[in-house]
Amino acid sequence: MPSTIDPAATAWLLASTALVLLMTPGLAIFYGGMVRTTGVLNMLMMSFIAIPLVTVAWLLLGYSLAFGDDAGGGVIGNLAHAGLAGIDPGTVRGGVPELLYLTFQLTFAILTAALVSGAIADRAKFSAWMVFVPLWALAVYSPIAHWVWGPDGWLAKFGALDFAGGLVVEIASGASALALALVLGPRIGFKVDAMRPHNLPFVLLGAGLLWFGWFGFNAGSALKADGLAAAVFLNTLVAGCLGMLGWLVVERIRDGRPTTFGAASGAVAGLVAITPSCGSVDTLGSVIVGLVAGVVCSFAVGWKFKAGYDDSLDVVGVHFVGGVVGTLLIGLLANQVMTGGARGLLYGGSLAQLGKQVVAVLVVAAYAFAVSFALGKLIDRTLGFRVSKEDEIAGIDFALHAETAYVEGVHGHAPRGVFGHQHGQGDRDH
Repeated sequence: MPSTIDPAATAWLLASTALVLLMTPGLAIFYGGMVRTTGVLNMLMMSFIAIPLVTVAWLLLGYSLAFGDDAGGGVIGNLAHAGLAGIDPGTVRGGVPELLYLTFQLTFAILTAALVSGAIADRAKFSAWMVFVPLWALAVYSPIAHWVWGPDGWLAKFGALDFAGGLVVEIASGASALALALVLGPRIGFKVDAMRPHNLPFVLLGAGLLWFGWFGFNAGSALKADGLAAAVFLNTLVAGCLGMLGWLVVERIRDGRPTTFGAASGAVAGLVAITPSCGSVDTLGSVIVGLVAGVVCSFAVGWKFKAGYDDSLDVVGVHFVGGVVGTLLIGLLANQVMTGGARGLLYGGSLAQLGKQVVAVLVVAAYAFAVSFALGKLIDRTLGFRVSKEDEIAGIDFALHAETAYVEGVHGHAPRGVFGHQHGQGDRDH
């Protein structure tokens, strides 16, 4: 690793860090538009509060656990950098100041925690969420980040590939979201009321901000301003485009009309899937990754109605499933020109790389689900994780924050049926 600062790489990573941090407010607006009028502020706050909570946890312990020297077995980092010990403005990591590298990785951890909140929209206590977030960042995110991206992480040594967070961000958040959805149970009216997104322009604006930030998320992970970063940048754009097109085609054939909600959802699905694979596939590969993700995720969001779990904003259907799609397709589409070594099955490789990707998906999903479920149960039995029935019916914005986003939301939600039939990423009736 370079021992001196690379000015170009540092400038690019500074910009990328700002872009990734913007993704959390973008997610807040994306999620905020998807809920009903009486839960908008709470949904926004669940994302925004992740910024300070994860930051404190990351500076105290998280960074050292994730990116410190291995404490043994490639499972977790040591505590040599707890509280930023041994790190100063002159410390260099990979050609950039380590303080900048630390901050860049922090923005990933913040966004990942915020993603989980979408599964428990409209029914979670804000105080319980504030307890869950830092514990989750240390117990779930940091170990998985060490396995995949740590200097001696066991999945990295095993040969599993994840360029920018299919395992660490998307699958970890999706599996954790499913765990919390099961802990809290379904919303009142799930599968009965049509819980339509209240503000589709918000959803599109949030998707646009996420897409903008995703260039820093993916291309910034190259840690250099070079040809790889340029290829990753293009892959990110292409996959988002094809994800949108794939989702809209399914809607047109299945439902008769393409929707704005579908456009936003499809773009996000494509971006999710390209996240792990953007540094492994060529441009043609990004076309396939985005298209497959858009099509598969457009069907996956309906699985919750058959399975009976209430993932309010489809974190499982888009982020978990999209993350799995992108991670597994590396085993088929990895290009040696991009990876510098590993090749997918369709590019002259063997089944070995696909096998490694499968193992990584299973291990990360199982660990994230199990620990998140345990944390959720512990908080539920001690503090209570779910709001009262009365507060949920009246609307959690006023009950938990003494505020409402709109005047008409003060006295509760609209009667059943007023919103009509739902199509889109939130709750879809089939």
